[in-house]
Amino acid sequence: MPLTERSQKIESKAVAFGSEEATAFITAFGIPEIVEVLLPDTSGVLRGKWIPGEAMHKIWKSGVPIPLSIFGLDVWGCEVERTGIHIETGDKDGLCWPVPGTLKPVPWSPRPAAQVLITMHEPDGAPWMLDPRQQLKRVVERLADRGLAACCAFELEFYLLRPTEPGAPPQPVFATEGQARQNMYAMSDLDAFATVLHDMRTAAVAQGLPTDTVISEAAPGQFEVNLYHKTDALGAADDAILLRRLIEGVARRHGLRATFMAKPLLDFAGSGMHVHVSLMDGSKANVFARPDGEGERLLRHAAGGLLATMADSTLLFVPGFNGYRRLVPGSYAPTGITWGYDNRSVAVRVPNGPPEAMRLEHRIAGADAHPHLVLAAILAGMLDGLEAGIEPPEALTGNAYDRDAPRLSPSMADAISRFSNSPFIERTFGADYRRVYAAMKEEELAAFSRTILPLEYDTYL
Repeated sequence: MPLTERSQKIESKAVAFGSEEATAFITAFGIPEIVEVLLPDTSGVLRGKWIPGEAMHKIWKSGVPIPLSIFGLDVWGCEVERTGIHIETGDKDGLCWPVPGTLKPVPWSPRPAAQVLITMHEPDGAPWMLDPRQQLKRVVERLADRGLAACCAFELEFYLLRPTEPGAPPQPVFATEGQARQNMYAMSDLDAFATVLHDMRTAAVAQGLPTDTVISEAAPGQFEVNLYHKTDALGAADDAILLRRLIEGVARRHGLRATFMAKPLLDFAGSGMHVHVSLMDGSKANVFARPDGEGERLLRHAAGGLLATMADSTLLFVPGFNGYRRLVPGSYAPTGITWGYDNRSVAVRVPNGPPEAMRLEHRIAGADAHPHLVLAAILAGMLDGLEAGIEPPEALTGNAYDRDAPRLSPSMADAISRFSNSPFIERTFGADYRRVYAAMKEEELAAFSRTILPLEYDTYL
């Protein structure tokens, strides 16, 4: 099929940049044995190919053909026929191009390896809008049309586990018995796994991932790694995807397993993905820091938009069946559609800090959520608030769990229903994306509904 003018431009830019990027990589590290091309699917699962290092320039010259239908796979990697994008379409290939700046070494690999993030286009060069990265890009462009750019930072919580047999309960690296085992912010827990955590930081430096603080969190074997803020929303979400892979890879090299499962232990805190966002104007100044009350007004409207669209977007923030176990009172995760200043029990928090650092912290998403979809929904909600001048309810002080406020979806079924019928989701992501995503999540929920739990056998057999 002849390339259109659009696809020719994409190829031209990719070749020009790729030749430079690939040449710089080879100069620094030599030719790798393999290049892992990484395509995050709808669930954030990394799919792709291994390409021989000698052929790495072809990635930029010709692109990487991968079926468009990869974005119709469920969390188990199975085709969801109801999406209508599989064999009934001929299951044709799209063409994936590298994301500039993501060609990096893989320090935890047992062989010389490189990795590069890719994003999907249709054969004629148009963005494939079922690719979550393309969805975020569209929202970023909407911000740019208003003369704004998002400054973002992700925080990721995870558990380190000891190896177990498939299907066995998780075994954190620390014993779970006893109240003392919570041990929040303990330096001793960091010291106990200093080798693993230092290797994670070293790998992050090698890959150019802007990691910041590492802390021991609120559960046995739970840790948090933060990323520095970035004035490139797409790049910030890319970093979150790649940081999860890095943490998993380094842990595996040490004979451990890292999991971003939202709620692996019922009696301890779940793992979240907190997102900090401020908005910058054309001069790179934080609009939330504007004087004479203007910044405060814009911050309120952005928060108001987040709250107004929160129920419709919950399925993107909490995409899996297990994630709703995390949204319970006192669990360090919000349960209500609330906001407040320096209050960790609300859904949208305004952290303390100097005026130039004024921002919103979105605290709903589970650590297993797709960073591109989470950030797209957050930025679109903030835009709605700014464009409509939405005033939020009164900021809460004290324990938000005890307050009478609208609640987040208590179940995956409720979240799917709200998502499926949402005009906001249709405006932001398109009717086709809303339909496909909902179909995939309905099938996922049905799979859990068909499963008999061990407790049922213990009780009724």
